[in-house]
Amino acid sequence: LLLDCRTHDTVQVRLDDPAVAVLIINTNVRHELSGGEYAQRRRQCEEAAKALGVRSLRDASMEQLMSSKERLDPVVLRRAHHIIGEIARTTDAAAKLENGDWLAMGKLMHASHVSLRDDYEVSCEELDVLVDLAGEIGPVGGVFGSRMTGGGFGGCTVSLVEAGKAQAIQAEVCLRYQEQTGIEPSAFVTRPGLGSRAVKV
Repeated sequence: LLLDCRTHDTVQVRLDDPAVAVLIINTNVRHELSGGEYAQRRRQCEEAAKALGVRSLRDASMEQLMSSKERLDPVVLRRAHHIIGEIARTTDAAAKLENGDWLAMGKLMHASHVSLRDDYEVSCEELDVLVDLAGEIGPVGGVFGSRMTGGGFGGCTVSLVEAGKAQAIQAEVCLRYQEQTGIEPSAFVTRPGLGSRAVKV
Protein backbone atom coordinates (compact mmCIF):
# COMPACT_ATOMS: atom_id res chain seq x y z
CA LEU A 1 0.00 0.00 0.00
CA LEU A 2 1.45 3.35 -1.09
CA LEU A 3 0.09 5.91 1.37
CA ASP A 4 0.27 9.67 0.96
CA CYS A 5 0.31 10.88 4.58
CA ARG A 6 -0.55 14.43 3.52
CA THR A 7 -3.67 13.70 1.48
CA HIS A 8 -4.38 10.21 2.86
CA ASP A 9 -4.64 8.97 -0.73
CA THR A 10 -3.73 5.30 -1.15
CA VAL A 11 -2.58 3.19 -4.08
CA GLN A 12 -2.61 -0.59 -4.07
CA VAL A 13 0.79 -1.93 -5.18
CA ARG A 14 1.12 -5.42 -6.60
CA LEU A 15 3.19 -8.02 -4.78
CA ASP A 16 1.54 -11.18 -6.01
CA ASP A 17 4.39 -13.14 -7.59
CA PRO A 18 4.21 -16.65 -6.06
CA ALA A 19 7.99 -16.95 -6.44
CA VAL A 20 8.57 -14.11 -3.95
CA ALA A 21 7.90 -14.04 -0.21
CA VAL A 22 8.45 -11.72 2.72
CA LEU A 23 10.58 -12.88 5.65
CA ILE A 24 10.06 -11.13 8.99
CA ILE A 25 12.67 -11.65 11.72
CA ASN A 26 12.26 -10.20 15.20
CA THR A 27 15.49 -9.27 16.96
CA ASN A 28 13.64 -9.84 20.24
CA VAL A 29 15.24 -6.75 21.71
CA ARG A 30 13.63 -3.45 22.56
CA HIS A 31 15.85 -0.57 23.52
CA GLU A 32 14.32 2.03 25.78
CA LEU A 33 13.65 5.41 24.18
CA SER A 34 14.19 7.47 27.28
CA GLY A 35 15.60 10.58 25.65
CA GLY A 36 12.71 11.62 23.40
CA GLU A 37 14.61 10.58 20.28
CA TYR A 38 11.66 10.85 17.90
CA ALA A 39 10.56 14.25 19.19
CA GLN A 40 14.14 15.38 18.71
CA ARG A 41 14.21 14.10 15.15
CA ARG A 42 10.94 15.84 14.36
CA ARG A 43 12.38 19.12 15.62
CA GLN A 44 15.51 18.57 13.53
CA CYS A 45 13.44 17.95 10.40
CA GLU A 46 11.35 21.05 11.09
CA GLU A 47 14.56 23.04 11.48
CA ALA A 48 15.78 21.76 8.12
CA ALA A 49 12.48 22.59 6.41
CA LYS A 50 12.55 26.13 7.83
CA ALA A 51 16.13 26.63 6.63
CA LEU A 52 15.13 25.45 3.15
CA GLY A 53 12.06 27.68 3.09
CA VAL A 54 9.53 24.86 2.60
CA ARG A 55 6.42 23.79 4.48
CA SER A 56 7.90 20.38 5.16
CA LEU A 57 10.73 18.22 3.82
CA ARG A 58 8.13 16.62 1.56
CA ASP A 59 8.41 19.80 -0.52
CA ALA A 60 12.22 19.83 -0.72
CA SER A 61 14.51 18.20 -3.28
CA MET A 62 17.88 16.59 -2.68
CA GLU A 63 19.47 19.22 -4.92
CA GLN A 64 17.93 21.96 -2.79
CA LEU A 65 19.23 20.31 0.37
CA MET A 66 22.75 19.85 -0.96
CA SER A 67 22.93 23.45 -2.16
CA SER A 68 22.09 24.58 1.38
CA LYS A 69 24.20 22.11 3.33
CA GLU A 70 26.74 24.72 4.47
CA ARG A 71 23.96 26.50 6.36
CA LEU A 72 22.75 23.41 8.22
CA ASP A 73 24.00 21.73 11.34
CA PRO A 74 25.58 18.37 10.27
CA VAL A 75 23.06 16.33 12.28
CA VAL A 76 20.11 18.30 10.89
CA LEU A 77 21.55 17.78 7.40
CA ARG A 78 21.67 14.02 7.92
CA ARG A 79 18.09 13.91 9.18
CA ALA A 80 16.85 15.85 6.17
CA HIS A 81 18.96 13.72 3.83
CA HIS A 82 17.20 10.62 5.13
CA ILE A 83 13.69 12.04 4.85
CA ILE A 84 14.09 13.44 1.35
CA GLY A 85 15.84 10.30 0.16
CA GLU A 86 13.28 7.99 1.77
CA ILE A 87 10.37 9.75 0.09
CA ALA A 88 12.05 9.24 -3.28
CA ARG A 89 12.88 5.60 -2.46
CA THR A 90 9.28 4.91 -1.44
CA THR A 91 7.76 6.08 -4.71
CA ASP A 92 10.53 4.32 -6.65
CA ALA A 93 9.91 1.11 -4.68
CA ALA A 94 6.22 1.15 -5.59
CA ALA A 95 7.16 1.25 -9.28
CA LYS A 96 9.73 -1.53 -8.85
CA LEU A 97 7.19 -3.75 -7.07
CA GLU A 98 4.57 -3.09 -9.73
CA ASN A 99 7.07 -4.17 -12.41
CA GLY A 100 8.39 -7.17 -10.47
CA ASP A 101 11.93 -5.79 -10.48
CA TRP A 102 13.02 -7.63 -7.34
CA LEU A 103 16.74 -6.90 -7.66
CA ALA A 104 16.14 -3.16 -7.91
CA MET A 105 13.64 -3.34 -5.06
CA GLY A 106 16.22 -5.12 -2.92
CA LYS A 107 18.78 -2.39 -3.56
CA LEU A 108 16.25 0.23 -2.46
CA MET A 109 15.56 -1.74 0.73
CA HIS A 110 19.26 -1.87 1.54
CA ALA A 111 19.71 1.83 0.81
CA SER A 112 16.78 2.57 3.09
CA HIS A 113 18.34 0.64 5.94
CA VAL A 114 21.71 2.33 5.50
CA SER A 115 19.98 5.71 5.63
CA LEU A 116 17.93 4.76 8.69
CA ARG A 117 21.15 3.57 10.35
CA ASP A 118 23.51 6.38 9.39
CA ASP A 119 21.38 9.46 8.67
CA TYR A 120 18.33 9.02 10.87
CA GLU A 121 20.12 6.90 13.48
CA VAL A 122 17.18 4.75 14.57
CA SER A 123 18.72 1.33 14.00
CA CYS A 124 20.64 -0.72 16.56
CA GLU A 125 23.34 -3.37 16.57
CA GLU A 126 20.92 -6.29 16.49
CA LEU A 127 18.96 -4.94 13.53
CA ASP A 128 22.20 -4.25 11.68
CA VAL A 129 23.39 -7.80 12.31
CA LEU A 130 20.20 -9.25 10.78
CA VAL A 131 20.39 -6.97 7.72
CA ASP A 132 24.08 -7.75 7.24
CA LEU A 133 23.47 -11.50 7.48
CA ALA A 134 20.69 -11.30 4.90
CA GLY A 135 22.96 -9.21 2.69
CA GLU A 136 25.73 -11.79 2.91
CA ILE A 137 23.34 -14.39 1.47
CA GLY A 138 22.33 -11.93 -1.25
CA PRO A 139 20.44 -12.53 -4.49
CA VAL A 140 22.52 -15.59 -5.37
CA GLY A 141 21.23 -17.25 -2.22
CA GLY A 142 17.70 -15.94 -2.61
CA VAL A 143 17.70 -12.64 -0.66
CA PHE A 144 16.83 -9.61 -2.79
CA GLY A 145 17.00 -7.07 0.02
CA SER A 146 16.52 -6.46 3.73
CA ARG A 147 15.90 -3.52 6.05
CA MET A 148 14.67 -2.66 9.51
CA THR A 149 10.96 -1.98 9.85
CA GLY A 150 8.86 -0.21 12.44
CA GLY A 151 10.12 2.33 14.92
CA GLY A 152 13.67 1.04 15.19
CA PHE A 153 15.93 0.75 18.23
CA GLY A 154 15.01 -2.94 18.19
CA GLY A 155 12.10 -4.79 16.66
CA CYS A 156 12.09 -6.49 13.27
CA THR A 157 13.66 -6.66 9.86
CA VAL A 158 11.75 -7.36 6.68
CA SER A 159 13.43 -9.16 3.78
CA LEU A 160 12.26 -9.83 0.24
CA VAL A 161 13.26 -13.40 -0.63
CA GLU A 162 12.75 -16.20 -3.13
CA ALA A 163 9.79 -18.19 -1.84
CA GLY A 164 11.43 -21.54 -2.53
CA LYS A 165 14.47 -20.63 -0.44
CA ALA A 166 12.67 -18.74 2.33
CA GLN A 167 12.78 -21.46 4.98
CA ALA A 168 16.46 -22.16 4.43
CA ILE A 169 17.25 -18.44 4.54
CA GLN A 170 15.25 -18.06 7.75
CA ALA A 171 17.10 -20.95 9.39
CA GLU A 172 20.54 -19.69 8.37
CA VAL A 173 20.00 -16.07 9.38
CA CYS A 174 18.39 -16.99 12.71
CA LEU A 175 21.16 -19.43 13.59
CA ARG A 176 23.94 -16.99 12.77
CA TYR A 177 22.16 -14.14 14.54
CA GLN A 178 21.90 -16.17 17.72
CA GLU A 179 25.55 -17.16 17.44
CA GLN A 180 26.60 -13.52 17.10
CA THR A 181 24.28 -11.91 19.65
CA GLY A 182 23.33 -14.66 22.08
CA ILE A 183 19.66 -13.78 21.47
CA GLU A 184 17.16 -16.24 20.00
CA PRO A 185 15.15 -14.45 17.31
CA SER A 186 11.66 -15.29 16.13
CA ALA A 187 10.70 -15.35 12.47
CA PHE A 188 8.01 -16.18 9.97
CA VAL A 189 7.51 -16.15 6.22
CA THR A 190 4.44 -14.41 4.85
CA ARG A 191 2.83 -13.17 1.68
CA PRO A 192 0.62 -10.13 1.06
CA GLY A 193 -3.08 -10.89 1.35
CA LEU A 194 -6.43 -9.24 1.67
CA GLY A 195 -6.88 -7.26 4.85
CA SER A 196 -9.89 -7.11 7.15
CA ARG A 197 -13.15 -7.07 5.22
CA ALA A 198 -16.82 -7.82 5.58
CA VAL A 199 -17.82 -11.34 4.54
CA LYS A 200 -21.38 -12.24 3.60
CA VAL A 201 -22.56 -15.51 5.09
